[in-house]
Amino acid sequence: MQKIRCVVERITYQNPENGYSVLKCRVKNFSDLVPVIGSLIDVNVGSVLVAEGEWKVDARYGRQFVAQNWEETLPATVYGMEKYLGSGLIKGVGPKYAQKIVQKFGADTFSVIEDNVELLAGIEGIGRKRVRMIAESWQKQKEVKNVMLFLQEHQVSTSYAAKIYKQYGSGSIAVMRENPYQLADDIWGIGFKTADQIAMRLGFGKESYVRLRSGLMYTLSELSNDGHVYAKKQQLIDEASRLLEASPETVIMTMDDMLKNQELIPEKTLVRADEEGDPQEAIYLPPFYYAEVGVAGKLKRLASSPAGDRLYERLMEARKSTGNETLSVDVRVIQEKTGVEYDEIQADAIRKAASAKIMVLTGGPGTGKTTTTHGIIAAYRAYGLKILLAAPTGRAAKRMSEATGMEAKTIHRLLECKPPEGYQKNEENPLEGDVLIVDECSMIDIILMNSLLKAVPPSMRLILVGDIDQLPSVGPGNVLRDMIDSGAFPVVRLTRIFRQAQESRIVMNAHRINQGKMPDIRGGRNADFFFLENEDAEAVVSQIVELVRTKLPNYYRVEPSQIQVLTPMQRGVAGAANLNLALQEALNPSEQEVFLRGRGKTVLPKECLRRSGYAYRKDDRVMQIKNNYDKEVFNGDIGIIESVSETDRTLSVNYDGRSIAYDVTELDELVHAYATTIHKAQGSEYSVVVMPILMNHYVMLQRNLIYTGITRAKKVLVMVGTRRALSYAVNNVTVTRRNTLLRERLEG
Repeated sequence: MQKIRCVVERITYQNPENGYSVLKCRVKNFSDLVPVIGSLIDVNVGSVLVAEGEWKVDARYGRQFVAQNWEETLPATVYGMEKYLGSGLIKGVGPKYAQKIVQKFGADTFSVIEDNVELLAGIEGIGRKRVRMIAESWQKQKEVKNVMLFLQEHQVSTSYAAKIYKQYGSGSIAVMRENPYQLADDIWGIGFKTADQIAMRLGFGKESYVRLRSGLMYTLSELSNDGHVYAKKQQLIDEASRLLEASPETVIMTMDDMLKNQELIPEKTLVRADEEGDPQEAIYLPPFYYAEVGVAGKLKRLASSPAGDRLYERLMEARKSTGNETLSVDVRVIQEKTGVEYDEIQADAIRKAASAKIMVLTGGPGTGKTTTTHGIIAAYRAYGLKILLAAPTGRAAKRMSEATGMEAKTIHRLLECKPPEGYQKNEENPLEGDVLIVDECSMIDIILMNSLLKAVPPSMRLILVGDIDQLPSVGPGNVLRDMIDSGAFPVVRLTRIFRQAQESRIVMNAHRINQGKMPDIRGGRNADFFFLENEDAEAVVSQIVELVRTKLPNYYRVEPSQIQVLTPMQRGVAGAANLNLALQEALNPSEQEVFLRGRGKTVLPKECLRRSGYAYRKDDRVMQIKNNYDKEVFNGDIGIIESVSETDRTLSVNYDGRSIAYDVTELDELVHAYATTIHKAQGSEYSVVVMPILMNHYVMLQRNLIYTGITRAKKVLVMVGTRRALSYAVNNVTVTRRNTLLRERLEG
């Protein structure tokens, strides 16, 4: 093994999945930049590395240094200092100021910043405010470096260092030494396995209480990521024992202790017995238990309370005086107001909504959900009711506003989310209005539904609209399905496909798939649904890039930004991660042509920030993947990067006119969104959708997934893949039943 000391000049390639990186580094006694390869994912331009490894000669790329181990150090040369300061690691110092500082202080630069930082104010352009920023950033970087060294020592990815420091500050290392499993509880993105890796290196026993407790919490959390609200007791014991490599007896003892301390909550009475007739027990994490019990209780109370509006009072009086319990509004009057002729099911929905406290309206594309909702709104408005409109995502709320001509808000904004206090609208401060209509309800999980119902006063009506055949919510629960299956509330299912919708092959094929039939993939000049046969995954990626970059924009006169690639999976060749890398390079490459006075047209690299192997550039399309209440951006929100500052290590994303700033340490909340998974596209609509469908995706190929993907396309859908994969998906209805007891609680 040999050692080299080098300064990172360029990051040529990084694979975010395995960390494999190719760096171009300046090494003493080498005139050209030296390629250094290995697992170096957390390294930045300007970093000074001491790398241990060996030299090899690659037939294609020549001489390279293959790093087995590495550690980061502060640079010792004036050149290295300038490169380090100009890399953006220290906020307030970019390449320009780095050059000025090093020119003035030379080899003493770091000593000046460490001990006499106020001397920097003597440099032109550096004021007191910037000096403070540099001093704070330098101190923070030192502390973060200590955390990085600790993680490196325990062979854990150093990319978590800034997050850990942000959470615990100068006490970071003390927390990790005392109970590393606390990281999994406190910090988003750090799971049990990372905490366990640190703990094992620190000598924690395999059957220590803190490890077993954390493993049980992690197992329940993983099940909730699959949509389950609870775990069956034996399922939890088996999965936790396997994860922890611990005996079931010790897992049971730990679980019993957690149940006694109410860190876990049991439920015995509502769970069905297993196939052998043995009784089952459900084990909940407290937030999910209280949310499920809360949703059931609030829905029952809401349904049994009278509405406080004029329409409800008049209808109830008329029913009482006539003895006609089915009396409702005259739909013919509504038709005259709206100029729309409703079919019998739509008319029934309007009549039911006039008298109902809670009602569910469901149906597939082209069945008139929007038209029926218009009719319901018209009936309410005729009697002067105050109507609130909401949807789970920003895009769904925007669509609802456009369709109704009324203001619609996201549920989070409707509830006035203000961190750290939480939702301002609740039992003490309820929503004001007569009726709340919520669209895209199949997306609402049990936690969000509980928060919403807390803010609904007993006198308010609740109308839930959604397509029950779409994918269930990303979060735990199956709220809309459970409400319908319980039979506790009026439900209207629209089934007739209207003539205008029958002209769309997207709509007709969605219904064919829902019925278990293969879609019509004939294509044709005026068709809106196309299937391109291709079974090679690498070739599919290239084909999709060409479709998005040139073919579809040229043919349909749309911008590439109006085309969305939806894929069944995140990983794999035709998964969202790899498609994003290919599409980003095609649509927003790393270099741009600029005109410089005296030099003419010149190709320069675009400013970018790097995180976990991904490069974030101006004009990139990105998606938020975590609810961030401080920024008021939520899981699934899509925006465009409008500015990047390598000097300040920040970027700004525009979400429908709102500009949101991100620090480099927060970029794991963003993923590129040229391609997204179908799950992440719920509640959104796009002019043109391109969808790969290959047997490589077989673990995710299910009827409701493909149905959901197809129904995201408004004008054109292009599938690329194999008929075999499409047929497999259409015929696969073995959707895993989610562990939820909301239906049973509503029935009881």
